[in-house]
Amino acid sequence: MAEVRPLVRSANTASHELGRKLDSIPFSGYHVLIIAVLALVGFIEGYDLVMTGSLLVLAKKPLQLTETDIRWLASGPTFMLCLGGFFFSAVSDHLSRKAIVLIGVILTTFFTLLIPLVQNAEQLIILRLLTGIGAGGVVSAAFPIAAELMPAQHRRTYSAVYEMALASSFTVVPFVAGLLAGNANAFRFLALPGGLAITVVPVIVYFALPESPRWYLRKGQPQVAVDLVNRIIARSGNRVPPLTLMALGDATPTTREKLPPYWALFAPGQLRWTTVGILSGVCAGTAFFLNSVLLPKALVDQGAALPAAAFGLTSLVYFASIPGKAFTGFLMEILGRRWTIFYALAGSLPGIAMMLLAHRAGGYASVVLVTGGLITGFTVLSAFTATRVYLSEQFPTALRGRGHIFGESFGRLFAGGLAPFLMAPHTGSATIFFGTILAVVALGALIPVLFGKETVGQLEAVTETVPAVA
Repeated sequence: MAEVRPLVRSANTASHELGRKLDSIPFSGYHVLIIAVLALVGFIEGYDLVMTGSLLVLAKKPLQLTETDIRWLASGPTFMLCLGGFFFSAVSDHLSRKAIVLIGVILTTFFTLLIPLVQNAEQLIILRLLTGIGAGGVVSAAFPIAAELMPAQHRRTYSAVYEMALASSFTVVPFVAGLLAGNANAFRFLALPGGLAITVVPVIVYFALPESPRWYLRKGQPQVAVDLVNRIIARSGNRVPPLTLMALGDATPTTREKLPPYWALFAPGQLRWTTVGILSGVCAGTAFFLNSVLLPKALVDQGAALPAAAFGLTSLVYFASIPGKAFTGFLMEILGRRWTIFYALAGSLPGIAMMLLAHRAGGYASVVLVTGGLITGFTVLSAFTATRVYLSEQFPTALRGRGHIFGESFGRLFAGGLAPFLMAPHTGSATIFFGTILAVVALGALIPVLFGKETVGQLEAVTETVPAVA
């Protein structure tokens, strides 16, 4: 049996030194470029993935979707997203962070580009399942790479901007769907912009996004890591002295460290943080997926709105999450990650309760429903600014790529796969639909506070002392 022992001290010292140098680089236009590229990836991926809720309504009549087809479309792509995530998780610390992003973007946009050609429900379901597989890595890979490129004090800035880009796509899709509602080819037109992104986004990622120096250091190539750090310093205006190989100590290519095995995610000393990071995202993710996938259908089934109005309210809810995510990012460095997550989830409970009880408000039902949706969007649907950074900071560099993607993929099995699958038949009941969201979110508000630890953004200081398997 393999023994468990601490990480090699020289590699740990080198990781600390490299991390300190990256954190010392003043925020610059180059960091803005990195954020912009990853935000573009987030917008495109969000656009491609959030179409599911709109497709359920727009493609129902043209493709004669049955209830079985609807359940597959509601949950199947997310299950495949999880499977794809597990695959990318297994290889992500072996392949570079940038390679994972490129592969995922190309696969996702390619399959989305084929949606305008579908002729029946089966073809649409197959394409959405394949899209889920392709997106399994890229929707999560952006956070490990950003966590390792951005200075600690500006990691919240990246997280807020990335999540705002996602929220923008979540807002745009139902808005466009509402404009197209009534057109037999509406679902085809809706998919076209996301598919055409294949001609632009992979090229931008390849030329504009740097590799992770921390990943190369763990790979046993300290000179490459040093060169990458110095390239970032140069493009940031040379406002700090360059890094030297000597400053990393004795971490030379001859001290290359073997990656710990996959099961180190669940080893003593790491299992608790892996679990807390996952559960923090599961509860917020359940609220997100039930809203993004089923809210338009739920509003129509409950008789609260016509399809166009249902899309409009859904778009409004996600529009509220744009400033909400910025505010969540602001709170992260004031309250800390855990209490920010608590605020985002617990703060949504009044809003969810208003949506639950809106049908009893008589003539004020629409006002109560919209107000509850805005509160929900500003709070729990904005929680991912904190939950995703919090998850990345639960792992040492040698496990971060696998750990983060595994954590999000495992969480989506319930939040994005099982929950919509089980709830799809019950969207006509406000009590069951919104009551379930209320209960899950209330539980999620307590998990990081009671069982988690606070992370401070400095990756090596927080996680690099976690035992690794020799």
